[in-house]
Amino acid sequence: MKPVPIVFHIGPLQIHTYGIGLALSFLFAIWYMARRFRAAGQPSEWLYRDGMWIVGVALLGSRTIHVVGNIGYYAANPGEIPLVWHGGLSSFGGLLFGIPFGIWVMSRNCPRLSVARALDIAAPVLVAGWGVGRLLGPQFMINGGGHPTTAWYGLRYAGEVGPRIPVPIFQSLECFAVFGALLLVERRFPDRPAGFVVALAAALWGFARFVDEWFWLGVPGHWDAVEVAGLLLSAAGWVSAGVILLRKGAHAAHSTRVAGA
Repeated sequence: MKPVPIVFHIGPLQIHTYGIGLALSFLFAIWYMARRFRAAGQPSEWLYRDGMWIVGVALLGSRTIHVVGNIGYYAANPGEIPLVWHGGLSSFGGLLFGIPFGIWVMSRNCPRLSVARALDIAAPVLVAGWGVGRLLGPQFMINGGGHPTTAWYGLRYAGEVGPRIPVPIFQSLECFAVFGALLLVERRFPDRPAGFVVALAAALWGFARFVDEWFWLGVPGHWDAVEVAGLLLSAAGWVSAGVILLRKGAHAAHSTRVAGA
């Protein structure tokens, strides 16, 4: 039996638990994003006004990339395209659509804030929001589990036979671990260069997505798009973080030479 029902009724109205979980996750992300923008001395009211537009674009990207990646199935079953509670929101699609749109909206409301600084503010929110979302969303959807397991922590999911690896719970724990690491970097290195936090977030989160897919979700021994995208994102994050630190070191050395001249 699933820990909670995937759907329940209020009179004639059918409510999907998956949708409630995602809605709460988005509300949390908007609230936390606004709080971080205020803490950075930036306007935050625009997030309450425009935040749901950003969420909507991210959801559109998430579903679009998932459908495109599984076009054979959806071409044969077009009626399944809008049924997101059956699963099928690509995290990478959400980032691909949502981040550029969010940057555009941010630039209109915070014209003095650089893109690198804005992404540093947003990165912990995205990781924490994804952690909350995995716990409150996919955990309660059809086919929400990973590979079959006989371990004590296996859970039963609707649409899947037998106990499954509770991947959404594991993913949530991973995200909160990455979130903690980002906050630690912010506190320990207040003079960090712009862009370092988001680069570190990409490096850690991308690797976590690869691990999830390789060990718990994907076909064993076969590479898929999520695994490749996760490794590429992680590599890009590590390279970007290294370049940012090297540039800071070069700038500091140049400033020292100029001051000593």
